Amino acid sequence: MGMTITEKILAAKSGKEEVKGGDFVLARTDLVLANDITAPLAITEFRRLGSGVFDRSRIALVPDHFTPNKDIKSAGQSKLMREFAREHGIEHYYEVGRMGIEHALLPEAGLVAPGELIIGADSHTCTYGALGAFSTGVGSTDAGMAFATGDVWLRVPESMKFIFSGKLPEWVSGKDLILSVIGDIGVDGALYKAMEFTGPVIERLSMDGRLTMCNMAIEAGGKNGIIAPDAVTREYVKGRVKRKYVEYASDSNAAYASVKEYDVSDWEPVVALPHLPSNVKRVSEVKDMRVDQAVIGSCTNGRMEDLRTAAKILKGRKAAETVRVIVIPGTQAIWKQAVEEGLAEIFVDAGAAFSTPTCGPCLGGHMGVLAKGERSVATTNRNFVGRMGHPESEVVLAGPAVAAASAIAGRIAHPEEVL
Repeated sequence: MGMTITEKILAAKSGKEEVKGGDFVLARTDLVLANDITAPLAITEFRRLGSGVFDRSRIALVPDHFTPNKDIKSAGQSKLMREFAREHGIEHYYEVGRMGIEHALLPEAGLVAPGELIIGADSHTCTYGALGAFSTGVGSTDAGMAFATGDVWLRVPESMKFIFSGKLPEWVSGKDLILSVIGDIGVDGALYKAMEFTGPVIERLSMDGRLTMCNMAIEAGGKNGIIAPDAVTREYVKGRVKRKYVEYASDSNAAYASVKEYDVSDWEPVVALPHLPSNVKRVSEVKDMRVDQAVIGSCTNGRMEDLRTAAKILKGRKAAETVRVIVIPGTQAIWKQAVEEGLAEIFVDAGAAFSTPTCGPCLGGHMGVLAKGERSVATTNRNFVGRMGHPESEVVLAGPAVAAASAIAGRIAHPEEVL
C-alpha cells in the first residue's frame, strides 16, 4: 500500500521508510512557532529544563494577538518574548512595525517550504499545508519542549481526500470552498485527520486561496490541511525560500479514511451563521440580517488577493452609516503594497479604518470588540459564542467579497446586490 503526502513527510522526519495512520512517531521539526498568548507558557516550561534552544534559526516568535499592546498585561507578555528572543539569539523574532499576523508572515518570509514539518503553539498553524508542508498546532508545553529538543511526538493522522471539480463561479473563493466543506462534514468531521485538498479547482486556485483553505482545516477538527506542491507552489516559494526542500505527493494507491467529491460549478458565496463554522448557508438564503461591523483581514483572509477583492467592491462606494468597517492587512509588506496600489485610499474613502497588522478583533482582543447585541460579518475563522466580544454578540463568517458587500448594504449581502 502506498502513502499519502502527510504520511511521507512524517516518515521522512522520523527517519522511517514507511508510516501509516495510527502510528506514533518522534519527528524532527523544521520550525517551531509561538505567539504572544502561547509563548510565555512555552518559555516558562522551557526554562524548567535548564537547557539552550535546539536551533536559534528554527524558532519563530511573533507577538500578533494583542499587538500593538492593548494593556499592561499584554505588554508584559510581549516583553517576556522579546527578552527571551534576545537572550537566546532567536533569529526570527518579529516586533511591531516589522511583524505580521503569524500565519501570513511566515510563508511570506520564506520560513516555510514544501515537505517540511512545522509545529506552532497556535491552532491555525495548519495554514502552511498550502505549501505542501505538514504543519499543525500544539500546546504551549509541547512548543517549549521543542524549543529545547527540536522534536515532537505525534500520532500519524489518517487522511481524508477532498476533490474539487468544475469551474469556480465569480465571487466564490477559497473561503467559500472550505466553509462549504465544514458545513458538509461538521466541526468534528475531520477529527485528527489530515485534510488533503485536490482536483482541478485546487490546481487553478491561487496560493492565497490555498492558504485560506488549509488555515481552516482545524475548524473541521483536522490535524492538518495539505495541498501537494505544484507550479503555483514553486512560483510562490521562488525567491522566498533559500534552502533546499523536498516535494512530496500522495501515491495513487494510498489509503484514505474517506473521499469526498464536489462539483463547484453552481456554487455561490456562502456564510457561516452563529455560532459554528459549520452553520453554513448560501448568501441567497440569508435575508435581512443586519450587521454592525465588518472585519476584513485575519490570518485567514488578510492577504493581497483578499484586499483587492474587497477594494473592487468598495471602490467609489460608502459603507453604511450604521456599519463600522475595519480592514487589517496580514503583514507589513501587504500593508505597504495596499498603500502603493491605492487600496488603502479606497478603504478610507469608503469609511473604513485601515489598521496595522494584528489578530485584534478575531479573538475579541482589541481593534473591534463587539458590545452586547452587536453582530459582525468577518473574514475571520471562528464564530463561537463570545469570540469577538460580548457573549451576546454574534459573528457571521464570510469571504472578503461578501464582507465588503455587507458593509455597504448594512446587512448580509451578495456582491452583485451592491455593484
